[in-house]
Amino acid sequence: MLKINSKKGQTAGLVTGIVFGIASLIIAVIIAFVIVSTLTDANLLQAQRTTSTVTNESGWLNATDYTLDEVLTSRLSYTLTAIWANETGLYDVSVPTANATVSAAGVVVTADADDYDDVVFTYTYVTKTNEELSAGALSTNFSSGVDNVSGKIPTILLVAAIVLILGVLVLLIGAWQRMRVGGGSI
Repeated sequence: MLKINSKKGQTAGLVTGIVFGIASLIIAVIIAFVIVSTLTDANLLQAQRTTSTVTNESGWLNATDYTLDEVLTSRLSYTLTAIWANETGLYDVSVPTANATVSAAGVVVTADADDYDDVVFTYTYVTKTNEELSAGALSTNFSSGVDNVSGKIPTILLVAAIVLILGVLVLLIGAWQRMRVGGGSI
């Protein structure tokens, strides 16, 4: 007597499950990217930024670039408000702020040929909020995490293909055995 194979169609279910699983993963990553991108790009977290002032920081203004003391990753922009040179021991020579530029990294560069080896800077800087720093770290870690997961997708697909091939082989062996059951010998 022949038995009806109750496992018929399981390979189609396996393929469907793999396709839906990978599609769900891709959709979840896209949704997460949209959320993180909205947080980082929509200026929602910038309302609480603080502006601080540093007065009379000692440094120099010459061919060698000077890095301000208040340089951290949480700082956004720097603005020089005053530069005083010490030529007589009193820091009484005002240097126009147009004679120097400060980069986003807090590096002061002379813009003219004048050299001042002993100056004091007064400047302001803007600090990011803790929420902005967290969203930036989340964005960075999220991107590297997606890179790690996407590197594993070929392995997942390979394992799925092997399982699919083994499932087809089991079905073919089952069909072959059913064909032998009804046959006779000569």
